[in-house]
Amino acid sequence: MHPRIKRLIGSFLIVLLVIVYAVAAMVVAEAKLAQSSGLVHFAYFLLSGLLWVLPAMLIVKWMYGTPKKRS
Repeated sequence: MHPRIKRLIGSFLIVLLVIVYAVAAMVVAEAKLAQSSGLVHFAYFLLSGLLWVLPAMLIVKWMYGTPKKRS
């Protein structure tokens, strides 16, 4: 696949990942943390705010991976 196409697809995937992840994190927080303390909220949002980076790193690795040579 052409590197420009991979970067375009990867960019859309990262934007989609961030949107879906943010909505999912908010739904979980609303459903499970409504009566929790501020420290629990802080810990949850700190962890969930950093956790999206792991799948994004995989997408970036795929985007900028070396293209396979055609034989």
